[in-house]
Amino acid sequence: MSPEMIDLLWTIIGDSPFNRSIEDGLARAVSMKALALFSLLFGIGLAMQFDRIAPERRIPLLLRRLLVLLAIGILHLTLLWNGDILTEYALAGLLVLPFLFAPSWLVIASSLTLLGLYFTSWLIPVLPLLSSSWMMQHVVDANRIYANGNFSQILVFRLSEISAIAPLHLWIFPRTLGLFLAGIVIWRSGLLRDMPHHRVMLLLTALAALAVTIDAGASLATVSLALAYGALILSAASTIWGARLLGWAAPVGRMAFTNYLMQSVIFGVVFYGYGLGLFGRLSVSLALGIGVVVYVLQVIASWCWLRLFQFGPIEWLWRSLMYNKLQPMRLRPHS
Repeated sequence: MSPEMIDLLWTIIGDSPFNRSIEDGLARAVSMKALALFSLLFGIGLAMQFDRIAPERRIPLLLRRLLVLLAIGILHLTLLWNGDILTEYALAGLLVLPFLFAPSWLVIASSLTLLGLYFTSWLIPVLPLLSSSWMMQHVVDANRIYANGNFSQILVFRLSEISAIAPLHLWIFPRTLGLFLAGIVIWRSGLLRDMPHHRVMLLLTALAALAVTIDAGASLATVSLALAYGALILSAASTIWGARLLGWAAPVGRMAFTNYLMQSVIFGVVFYGYGLGLFGRLSVSLALGIGVVVYVLQVIASWCWLRLFQFGPIEWLWRSLMYNKLQPMRLRPHS
């Protein structure tokens, strides 16, 4: 079969009602929700570390932690995938750092203000996307270069895309900052330190967030649905049966940084020209299937790795650079 016929078949398969329904379901229930939920978790993590680090060491350690994250993010953005979120999170973390010293009322007010700016989409007219004709030509170029180019050709094209992608990051930057601050508030509330006693409140929060999502616009629905997911998971995890049911995800979560970067490596091999070259050639169902398989393999690999080591390799590197000292890697015998 000619390459043109193969491309036509991929187009027909990808545009089937089955694939359209999957794409619609992912857009409504998944797309961007994980990023919003992870923003909350990142803010919670910052607040947790702030409380656990000795006061005189807080600023240098957290500052170094965020600068190391920024460096890794820039490398990831340029060498592997320009959809990187680490760079944005590092920059947002640096801006949020002073709020860890602020009173809760100021953190809450700032969070609500930033989320309000995001919900009103005030940055879109200020930072419009490039013209539709440019975008259409760019999609054609991306399908050609990513699917057929070698590493250096893809690198040059990836770098050229950054200016087009930058407005998208700037649009959601107020949301990222607002959710970081909301995470700080959640940690300070004590909710996560005694979840069994707050199970009813967590369920009510999830129900309220789901109710808001039903009639919400895309911007609000992204945040409300992410909040609903988080509250439901926490509520389930606060029970014995829920903790057992969700326990399989603990190892992959403990190695989230490593697994995030490994997905970029794996999918680079799957989609780019220096690998299988499947960029732009898979239906959404096949792409989803590959994603599920990779995730399952990462769950297994994470479980095996943490049977021997305390941290994932990237987590260990991050922690060692943060403390400016090599951290113990292997599990102690009694562990």
